[in-house]
Amino acid sequence: MPKTVTIEPPKEGDILFDVEEKIFPDYKANEGDKAYVFMHTVPFEGSVGLVNMLTATRLQRKGFELTFILYGPGVLMASAARGYPAVGNEGFPGNLGYNKQLRTLIDEGAKVYACRFAMGALYGMREDDLIKGVIPFNPLDVLDANIQAWRERAIVFATWTV
Repeated sequence: MPKTVTIEPPKEGDILFDVEEKIFPDYKANEGDKAYVFMHTVPFEGSVGLVNMLTATRLQRKGFELTFILYGPGVLMASAARGYPAVGNEGFPGNLGYNKQLRTLIDEGAKVYACRFAMGALYGMREDDLIKGVIPFNPLDVLDANIQAWRERAIVFATWTV
C-alpha cells in the first residue's frame, strides 16, 4: 500500500516540546542538607553514569553538601590515565566526559571517593591512577557511608548496573 500522508520533517532549531513548563518547584537545599550519590556502573556502557554525574552536579549547585561514591566498575570513571593516543587526549568526542564531570564536582566542593578493593582486585588500578582529588576508601566504607547518609537524613541516589 502506498504512503498516503506526508508530514514535513522537523528543521534544525524547531522547538518540538514545551521547554518552559516545570511541574515541580525548583527546590534548593536547606542549610545543612546533604546528598550521597553511589555509583556502581560501567563507564561508557550506557548513559546512567554521566546522567547521574550531571544530577550530582545539579544537587551540588542547589546547595547540597555532596558525597559521590564510586565502587565496583564505577571506580573506572575516576581513572586519570584515560585518553588516546596520549593521556588527556579525547580518542572520540566525549571520551573524557567522566573525567571532566568529576573534575567539576571536585572543583565545586564535592567529596569524591573510589573503592580500593574495586580498584586493585578488579581493575588493577593504583591509588596513583586516580584523578587528583578523588579519595580512595576501604570497601567496608560503602555500607557505612549508606548508614551515615541514612542517619543524616540525606537524599540518596544509588545506581547499580553490571
